[in-house]
Amino acid sequence: MDLHPLILVVDDDPELRELITGFLGSHGYRVDAAENIAAMTLAIERERPDLIVLDVMMPGEDGLSAARRLAAAHGPPVIILSALGSDTDRIIGLEVGADDYLAKPCNPRELLARVRALLRRTSRGEAVNAEEARPYGFAGWRLDVTRRDLRDPTNIFINLSDGEFALLLAFVEHPQRILSRDQLLDLVYGGRADVYDRAIDTQISRLRRKLNDRVQEEMIRTVRSEGYMLLPKVIRL
Repeated sequence: MDLHPLILVVDDDPELRELITGFLGSHGYRVDAAENIAAMTLAIERERPDLIVLDVMMPGEDGLSAARRLAAAHGPPVIILSALGSDTDRIIGLEVGADDYLAKPCNPRELLARVRALLRRTSRGEAVNAEEARPYGFAGWRLDVTRRDLRDPTNIFINLSDGEFALLLAFVEHPQRILSRDQLLDLVYGGRADVYDRAIDTQISRLRRKLNDRVQEEMIRTVRSEGYMLLPKVIRL
């Protein structure tokens, strides 16, 4: 079995596809490519990739719609690579479920760094000791880190994007404490300078919505001018 991560590059520009696949391949990754979302779907059916690099503007279904579907289906993590590079475009990309957003043109080494960082983040918990493997419990919820499995108080599975999972993990590891945006950026994104405060606000809004859809009580409190706090007590199960 090949243990090298598989990256799927989805872009309708053949020259850019070749550039990205060649560069990532030269750094030890297995790389597949697709020219549109239909081809992406077929590629995923052949072999689920560990990460998808996804363009936005393509013929047929666009990348934002595909990112939303992938997030809803708990699909592979997604880095959007798009010519639409404004702050608003980045925020929309994160809101639909992408895990990272990079504007074209970009330095291939920066894309490589983003790929490596996201793969490290999504593989957390694969090699943990018995204590670290114990699930977290809070207000009747259960978060199994090693299985990346969140269950509500009625044991219904709640789908989280990788960004939402990393954010919730930061909260349960630091419960009933006010975490500033800078602290959350460091815990969730490793302190990357290019990630804006609004990215944290967006992820928190999405996470809150998923928690509040199941229980009608405040779970994450906004502390004005200071940050955010997970209110329930957290235990290890």
